[in-house]
Amino acid sequence: MANNMDGGDGAPVVLLVGSSGGHLAQLMALEPWYAGRDRCWVTFDTPDATSLLRGEDVVWAHHPTTRNARNLIRNTWLAVRIFRRRQVAAVVTTGAAVAVPFVVLSWLRRVPAVYIEVYDRIDTPTLTARLCRPFLSAMLVQWEEQRRQYPEATVVGNLL
Repeated sequence: MANNMDGGDGAPVVLLVGSSGGHLAQLMALEPWYAGRDRCWVTFDTPDATSLLRGEDVVWAHHPTTRNARNLIRNTWLAVRIFRRRQVAAVVTTGAAVAVPFVVLSWLRRVPAVYIEVYDRIDTPTLTARLCRPFLSAMLVQWEEQRRQYPEATVVGNLL
């Protein structure tokens, strides 16, 4: 079902947004939570993502995203198209930069956005988390120590 932008049956969907690799792996660890929900993945068209998300509703984002203004703009338009064509119930993300336009747009549209800080950034916040933070409904962390950077966050424990 890759690149299914039509929204299927019009049911509300959870957007699971994240870069491929470790960010995607941490989102996939939420499977007990999202298993019964209509969902759409937004990630990069890489061999690992293609394999892991086979049979899922996926929209491929543009990469690379780090310090790439052209792809930031392209992913912003991608987010706009998805929000126009689908009834988005929430955005859940682990980053990285692909998340920024989706989180900002969710805030503008009053759709809840949840950011889960990655497990390997204990002492310093990620740039994406810092950019997304003002627009979030909830901030989740995987280590108690991460609350030094995010005192408002909820500790959910390690996803992997």
